[in-house]
Amino acid sequence: MIVLSHFQTEQILQGRTKGVECVNVSLDLGLTSADVNLEPGQVCFPDGQVLTWEQVESIQASENGCFVVEKERLSKVQYFSEATNRLYSLMPTSKAPTMLVSGIPMHRIKGTEPMRDTQEKIKAIKPVVGTVLDTATGLGYTAIQAAETADHVVTIELDPAALDVARRNPWSRGLFGNPKITQIIGDSFDQVADFEEERFERIIHDPPAFSLAGDLYSGAFYQQLYRVLHPGGRMFHYIGDPKSKSGRNITAGVVVRLQTAGFKTVKRAPRAFGVVGYK
Repeated sequence: MIVLSHFQTEQILQGRTKGVECVNVSLDLGLTSADVNLEPGQVCFPDGQVLTWEQVESIQASENGCFVVEKERLSKVQYFSEATNRLYSLMPTSKAPTMLVSGIPMHRIKGTEPMRDTQEKIKAIKPVVGTVLDTATGLGYTAIQAAETADHVVTIELDPAALDVARRNPWSRGLFGNPKITQIIGDSFDQVADFEEERFERIIHDPPAFSLAGDLYSGAFYQQLYRVLHPGGRMFHYIGDPKSKSGRNITAGVVVRLQTAGFKTVKRAPRAFGVVGYK
């Protein structure tokens, strides 16, 4: 599957400007690279597919879009969910892409990139061992990285449309087919209530913005997270920029509600833009 963004087409167009016949460019958003032949009327890919220069230029004009090349046609990686009335799309960065949910990026991209953002969250509760709960699958970066050291990861995604985006994202391949990862489709608020007590050694709670999922910041939900966390376990809760006014306000409320739910020790993790609760 060929997936391109403006980062790749910029290299292709620069090659045309220089008059070269071949450029080495990534066809999977930066994971690997391959030689692409540049001809007067088209670009030829290793699998035999071609794109016109007009198609290449249309990708270049889309700053926030990623495109799959299939049967010499372009399809933007985006899906509208009638269930949630949200638009999900894949947004390129200089490294791993992020996902936009109704225009809001699901990873930090200012001064960092999505994979490093994920790594900071993982580090906040290291070592990540035992059985891990990931409350918001998204592109699956958290589940993929947690599965590298954990025995098993259970990851929950509210909207199948988000997983449709992940299936088109080369960086999400590790989410599918890994026997150490169990995917659940549903609302985390409801799903967590059905888990048995003390099931998880680690919890990574990286919910959408408060405006999109306020119930996942509620005291009632924190009580359920505390219930399913194993004694001695740790939970990372992503909140947002602790230096912003909204981030400070939300963090203060989250800390109080976590302590009320049973997390007597709650430490701030500013590098990961969140807090860690200990049971």
